[in-house]
Amino acid sequence: MSEQMEVVTLQVEEDRSGERLDKWVSTYDPDWSRVRVQEWISEGLITVDGKPKKSNYKVRTGETVEISVPPVEELQVEAENIPLDIVYEDEDVIVVNKPRGMVVHPGAGNNTGTLVNAVLYHCKDSLSGIGGVARPGVVHRIDKDTSGLLMLAKNDHAHHSLVDQLKAKSVERVYAAIVHGLIPHEHGTVDAPIGRDPIHRQRMAINHNNGKDAVTHFRVKEHLKDTSLIECRLETGRTHQIRVHMKYINFPLVGDPVYGPSKSQIRFEGGQALHAQVLGFEHPRTGEFMRFEVEPPGDFQALLRKLRNQM
Repeated sequence: MSEQMEVVTLQVEEDRSGERLDKWVSTYDPDWSRVRVQEWISEGLITVDGKPKKSNYKVRTGETVEISVPPVEELQVEAENIPLDIVYEDEDVIVVNKPRGMVVHPGAGNNTGTLVNAVLYHCKDSLSGIGGVARPGVVHRIDKDTSGLLMLAKNDHAHHSLVDQLKAKSVERVYAAIVHGLIPHEHGTVDAPIGRDPIHRQRMAINHNNGKDAVTHFRVKEHLKDTSLIECRLETGRTHQIRVHMKYINFPLVGDPVYGPSKSQIRFEGGQALHAQVLGFEHPRTGEFMRFEVEPPGDFQALLRKLRNQM
């Protein structure tokens, strides 16, 4: 075993007996994602009573689980002079309007051109370090092909405050979206847990066995040509939440390459018609509630005009 690996030894408690091995291990450290743990299991880095097991192995009371944690490879994130649409900034927080097509933070295959690269250049050393080297200041994310408002923390106090507000569900997050179909009711709520799709691992899905609670409130703003303009309010913030929830109720987002219909006569290039329009939170220092709103970008507005003209 590599000398650089940290070996963690755990014992299965009685009240956790019967859980899947990957789920059980992933709860012991917030940085150990389920996917990461599954990779370790497949590489033989996790054993149960000295023997390798599969991810779906059901752990039993008293078993000893040994995890050989590989060293973290730190990304070298470079500051880049990329234009930013800054909606608000002070010594604690920065709120930006992210364009469609921009990744939030560096990762596999995306080390440059991200929002973090741009913010590093703009803020210099004034960003919270809690998110680590690859995610300085990042409190929450929106998808690459979703536009709109995003808040970042410029110090650790602000970071903790904003994360706590997200956990307490007190942050206001409202999205504009265009979905396929005419939703027959004015408003509704989708309350369905979201987790990794067991078949297509790169996707998320409604997962009642291993998913996390997810709640989306929506309101129909306008009926268009075979589509609906809606407003979605997030109560939780799961990966791809609005996209998965709207597909679940059979009104998938227009342009969504993953969760939308395979064929559509409506052309919207570059991803889903989804925009983070409103963001509201309590300022970490002053306690004042701050609310920001930006209209959807030009391509979203052009699609709206086209659909209205077809009525």
